[in-house]
Amino acid sequence: MSDMTAVITPKSDQINADDLISGPMTIRVASVLVQGGTEQPVSMSFDGSTKVFRPCKSMSRVIVAAWGPDSKAYTGRSMTLYRDPAVKWGGMAVGGIRISHLSHIDKDMTMMLTMTKQNRAPHKVQVLRVSDPELPARDPEAQAAALAAADQGKAAFGIWWNSDYGKASRDAVRDIMPECQRRVAVWEADNALPPDEDQPPM
Repeated sequence: MSDMTAVITPKSDQINADDLISGPMTIRVASVLVQGGTEQPVSMSFDGSTKVFRPCKSMSRVIVAAWGPDSKAYTGRSMTLYRDPAVKWGGMAVGGIRISHLSHIDKDMTMMLTMTKQNRAPHKVQVLRVSDPELPARDPEAQAAALAAADQGKAAFGIWWNSDYGKASRDAVRDIMPECQRRVAVWEADNALPPDEDQPPM
C-alpha cells in the first residue's frame, strides 16, 4: 500500500481537535468502552452525538485521577473539552484535545503530565458545575456569535450578552464561557493603553 490518504484522514466516528476550533464543548458521558491493546483503548459515547471521545493517554490519566479507575461510574458525568494547538505528534504541532473542566470533583486539580520524553508540565482541571441534569444543546450559530463578540473585548461581549439574541442564547453559550473569557482577556491585553495614556489629557 502506497496511498497515504487513509493515514492522514481524521476518523469520522470520533471528536477530533479540529472539531473544537470554534471553541470548547461540554459533553455528558453516556457510556464507556475500554478495549485493551488498541491504539486508542477508551471510547466515550456522549449525549446528543453519534461520535465518541477517545482520550489520549495523558487525558485518560487525568480522568482516572479525578473519577477513579471504574469506568462504569463515569456515566452521567460531564467534562469540557478544548483544542490545544500546541499538542505535538511526530515533532510537529498538530493540535490535540484536552480537558479543562470535570464534574464530580470537589476542587480544582493540577497534575504533572508528560509533554515530551524530556519535559513534563502542569495541567489544571477546574470544577465543572452542572446545575441542570440535561446539558444545553450545542447551538453552533450562537456559540460562533459569542466567540466573535469575545474577540472584540469585554465591552463588545457585554453588549452581545445583554442583547435580545444574547439573552436567548445564554444556555447554549454557557459551556464555552471559559473560551469566551480567555478571548476577552487576550483582546484586553492586546489593546491595553500604554501607562502614559491611561489618563485622559487635562
